Amino acid sequence: MWFNRINAYTLGLATQGLASYAQTFFNGKPLKAAIAFDSRNNSKSFARKVAEVLSANGVHTFLFEDLRPTPELSFAVRELGCDFGIVLTASHNPKEYNGYKVYWNDGGQLVPPHDSAVIEQVRATRFEDIRWDANEALIEIVGTAIDDKYTDMVAGLSLSNAGKTELDIVFTALHGTSIMSVPPALAKAGFTNVQLVEAQSTPDGNFPTVASPNPEESAALAMAVAQAEATGADLVIGCDPDTDRVGIAVNDGTGKMQLLNGNDTAALLVHYILNAYKTNGTLPANGFTAATVVTTDVADISAAYGVPCYRCLTGFKWIADIINNKPEEQFLVGGEESYGYLIGDDVRDKDAVASAVMIAEMAANAKAQGRTPACNN
Repeated sequence: MWFNRINAYTLGLATQGLASYAQTFFNGKPLKAAIAFDSRNNSKSFARKVAEVLSANGVHTFLFEDLRPTPELSFAVRELGCDFGIVLTASHNPKEYNGYKVYWNDGGQLVPPHDSAVIEQVRATRFEDIRWDANEALIEIVGTAIDDKYTDMVAGLSLSNAGKTELDIVFTALHGTSIMSVPPALAKAGFTNVQLVEAQSTPDGNFPTVASPNPEESAALAMAVAQAEATGADLVIGCDPDTDRVGIAVNDGTGKMQLLNGNDTAALLVHYILNAYKTNGTLPANGFTAATVVTTDVADISAAYGVPCYRCLTGFKWIADIINNKPEEQFLVGGEESYGYLIGDDVRDKDAVASAVMIAEMAANAKAQGRTPACNN
């Protein structure tokens, strides 16, 4: 049956309901929305159909010209002054899946009261309510201009240039969107020795070289780890298909690559970033970190620098909600154990592009001091 799986009709219902809710919530003002999609099979055609429904509802719709990372969509929502955004993605789930993520005007995923209100409106929408007649004048294709602003922002997060040109990195896109943004962002940030896992660099919704495109699973990074050990690299970076999660492995000092889990990386990032701010004399007096309740206790690390760490429910939307509700404080870094991290607040969701670049900076800084980030070092 058409209504128990993702297709043009279920997407039409979801999009019509979302548009109707937004029109009511924003009191009928002219609306703007952004749409991105990943490398999943049919994501591009689904994104186009969503854009058509939005435009038929009078929404000025910014549609990315090709696949882009989820965090870039979050960035674009705020950069373009949008009222909401949508990503067609199933994130790190099995290849047969696809999905539909909705973001609000703060760049974060929906939280109360919007989440339940949108669902209620979608459920009240009938098939005959869907507006299918696209208004092409309201569909604006976006691409490199937003890419450049996004990767400039990521490179601008840098806290140190130590060791960047000496660090050897192996990067795998796992057939996903990260190939669009991680290599350019690394280059802008000053990393010159980046090897791609070529067999996994082409976007492909069938994910032919992995059983699961999830960097939380060691098997997903096996090809990159083998390449790193063969070439004597210092760091492996791999991202999931929509580039909100990042997995890493680091040289343990003997030439063997050690995989780090989400808690390891979260703790290392919080320590590195707060220490770099302190060393530079730029640690904000109003800075804070954030972590979900299932994440390792980075509060102790934050406390050592006099920085509060706010805890929240599982799900990165709650970290975004903390940022949104603390305008007088400055978010510095946060994360969750499921390989999702955020640096700064220009994006309001986990950001594997910015995280990959900061992880590389952390590893470069350690190498410049004759160390590695490995847990046993």
